[in-house]
This record gives sequence, structure tokens and C-alpha cells, in this order.
Amino acid sequence: MSDPDVRQLRYFVAVAEERHFGRAAERLGIAQPPLSRAIRELERQLGVRLLERTTRQVTITPAGEVLLRDARTALEAVNAAIRRARNVGGPRPMLRVAIKADFDAGLLPMILEGYKSKPEALPVELLFGTRGAQIPALRDGRADVAILPQPYNDAGVDWEPLLTEPRLLAISATDPLAGRSRLRLSDLSDRVLPDGTPADRGETPPPEIAAEPVRPGFDLAQLFQRVELGDIVFFAPLSLVQRHTRPDIAYREVDDLEPSTLTVAWAETSHSPAVAAFIRVAAAVAAEQQIFAEPPPTPATR
Repeated sequence: MSDPDVRQLRYFVAVAEERHFGRAAERLGIAQPPLSRAIRELERQLGVRLLERTTRQVTITPAGEVLLRDARTALEAVNAAIRRARNVGGPRPMLRVAIKADFDAGLLPMILEGYKSKPEALPVELLFGTRGAQIPALRDGRADVAILPQPYNDAGVDWEPLLTEPRLLAISATDPLAGRSRLRLSDLSDRVLPDGTPADRGETPPPEIAAEPVRPGFDLAQLFQRVELGDIVFFAPLSLVQRHTRPDIAYREVDDLEPSTLTVAWAETSHSPAVAAFIRVAAAVAAEQQIFAEPPPTPATR
């Protein structure tokens, strides 16, 4: 009995996700009859029924559910391996660093400066993306290393803490809470975070954006304007606050708000000397840096 190949797994995942052979064939860019034959051959090879077919619908059997879960993981690994191989074997290998703009605690320039002197160093390509895009980029091979704050789902990646810093509440200067010097999360019961979740719950790992490509640049201007207008509040690391003082935003301490830990992360399967060198430099740079600055003054309540 032969083992299934990658093509068969791709075909099965498409049918299982679409629940329809016609839509799956269109998605794959093939005709429906060879798709149906490929799924039947896969079931024959495995000796189990994966799909139940009727004239109206396609449903997944318990065996199919198991294969769907594991096939997705396997295909993600294959795609990641292909991307990494193409990068390393290409005419100009790069070290691809995923990051969200301004969420590096000011360390990135020093890390890049120290890294380029290492014998294992490769040219660096910065991949800027929205929050939540960095870990998926590591898993699927678009990025080799990432700099990002916790919390996040670290399945499939290894990471090392770089530094921990307090977070402050960014809130409209016209909000009544801006008149108080210290707050607790329970005081934020009527405020929401940028993702729409209640602010008094603190913060949970952001939803991962597996299907979203890492995008060039990410402007915080819209986020800060929404804070100024009172639409949202925002938990900002101290290093971000220091770089973005705005007259219409007040920054306030929240006693029971967890601090922010900045990390460097990489795929747990990585054995790249270039990645290892970057991690060592990042850790060394972070160890040399200490943040002592006080929160900037903010305007009084109007």
C-alpha cells in the first residue's frame, strides 16, 4: 500500500473545506472528474472512507476530520520548507525579519547594526505587518525570525524574552478617566480595545492572520486618532509612549495591567546559523539596554 502524496492531500483538504467537489475543483484549477478519482484513490490507499457523498452535499467522516486536521499541518510544513529552501537557495539569500512597526522597544536599529558584523549574517529584509501576523509568517516560512511582544500563541515556534517594560493606558484627554493619576482594569468597564474587546478584561493574544500576507508598513496614526476621538483605548508599551506623545492623548498607569515582554521568536525546526546569530545579537543588545524614562506629561482633563 503506497502512502498518499502531497497532491492528494491538497485535493482532499480542498474538498473537505469546500464541502463540494465542484467548488473544490474550481479552487484547485482542475476538472471535477480527476478530483473525484484522486479522492477515491486516497480512500483506497488508506482503507477508510473520508467523505460521505450524496447528490446534495459532502460531509466529512470521523476519519476524514482527523486527516483534515493533520493534512493541514503537513501542508503548512511543506509550504514552509519550500519557501525556506527557495530563500536559502536563491541568488540572494535573505534573513527575513517579521515585525510590527514601532513595537521593537527601540532595539531594532542596534540589533541590525550588531548583526551585520557577524560572519553568519545575511542581508536583512524587514517584513512589516499588523499585530498577529508575525507568528503565522514564521510558521509558513515567509519569515525566518520575528520581534514581537507577548502574548501570542507560540505553538510551532521557539522564543526568547528580550526585555519587559510597563504598559500604560492610552485614552482620550477628554475622557473623565484621564483626570485620574492611577486606574485599575475594572475602571475601564465601558471602554473597548482596538479589536473591540472590553478593555477591563486586559488583553488576550491577538487573532492570528494566517492567510494575510505580511504587508509593507503599518501606520499608527489611525489608531491614535481613534483614541483621541474617544472611540477606543489602547495599552501601549512604555517605549511606544515615549516615541508618540500627542496633546489629545493621556497616558495613565493601570495597577493590575500586566507588563509587556518583548521577544525574539523563530520556527522551532530552524537550524539556520544566520537565525542563531540574529538571536544572540538581539539578546545581547537587550541585555545592555535599560529603560528608566518616566511617562511623558499629558494634558489635564478639559
